[in-house]
Amino acid sequence: MEKARAKVTRSSGNVFRDLGFGPDEAQHLLVRSELMLKIEKLLRARGLTQGKAATIMGVSQPRVSDLLRGKIGLFSTDSLIDMLARLGVTVRIAFAAPRSRRVA
Repeated sequence: MEKARAKVTRSSGNVFRDLGFGPDEAQHLLVRSELMLKIEKLLRARGLTQGKAATIMGVSQPRVSDLLRGKIGLFSTDSLIDMLARLGVTVRIAFAAPRSRRVA
């Protein structure tokens, strides 16, 4: 009996692109997801309740809940950077030239 061979596709480096989002939308989603993860890690590291985090970040507790539940579509990059700033984090933006893609 012959085993089925799995087809392996190399990642583009952006999970959202790999899921079929267009290049622009995938990049925006990636940036927002990274910002959201940073906020989540900070809140956990500081042991903040959702209510306390909401007060510090100047948002409602349900908004913090949405963030922690990964509701990425509800947050803009600007709002996430503002929340990080209120948590005392300086956000720096780095630009990189696209990597050349070689097919192996």
